[in-house]
Amino acid sequence: MRITLLIVIIAGLVAAVAIPAGRGKSAAAWAPASHAVPGSQAVPDSQADPAPNTVEAVPRGTYGSGRIGPWTNLSRAISSPGQIRQVLAADGIFMFGDSIAVQDGESLARHLLAATGDSIAMHNWSGEPTSAAVDALEQWKRDYGLPSRILMAVNSNDIFAPFAFAEQVERVMRIVGPNRTVYWVNAQVARTKQPSEVQVADQRNSAWLNLQLADAERRNPNLRIIHWAEFLAADPDRLETYLRDGLHTSVPRGQNARNELIVQAIRG
Repeated sequence: MRITLLIVIIAGLVAAVAIPAGRGKSAAAWAPASHAVPGSQAVPDSQADPAPNTVEAVPRGTYGSGRIGPWTNLSRAISSPGQIRQVLAADGIFMFGDSIAVQDGESLARHLLAATGDSIAMHNWSGEPTSAAVDALEQWKRDYGLPSRILMAVNSNDIFAPFAFAEQVERVMRIVGPNRTVYWVNAQVARTKQPSEVQVADQRNSAWLNLQLADAERRNPNLRIIHWAEFLAADPDRLETYLRDGLHTSVPRGQNARNELIVQAIRG
């Protein structure tokens, strides 16, 4: 019943919104950032809040969550070239994420190493949309090559333009090819500091993103969804317990729960 309701909501949105042509790949090219060692604290590059971007006056014809704001000066955690090559040589995991991954990446790296012996090279950047993460993936493929497993922990900032997400998922699948596995954490955003109508839009846009991801999984047998949104929805207390602001995980409970879902998926 819940899935049917979400499909009805999204179908209404799609019918109501004319999707502009030719708006897939981001015009903002990825640029190398300062390097942070996996397993250490990410260092903020500014004092800006890494939470997804604030709501301005939402213009008519947008999707209700506001507009994505400047993010290139926000905190990041990016492995050094030497660490990337080391992980690649061991056929570890390349991870691309947003502010949730910046916060949780160190804990995930420790957890995964203990559970599976796998190491992670990470490109996690607060505030970035999926298009920028895919640009980074493409750059890493050119510079280093890719391991057999890719973790995409990014999509929270796509609530501002959800129509463009499906093309970015397809870009990832084209870049990695059919013989590598992509693990993708799905979205749950309903920012509690925003007005109720914005929270509703956030939830609706998260559902739209997740439907696009599920559709891509049906077409791509090497795409595996990590069902974070469904985990949170399974118990009415989990949203408050595991999220500190309707988006970012609480520490340690939400962080541990999300990271455990990721590790379970990778272990198969």
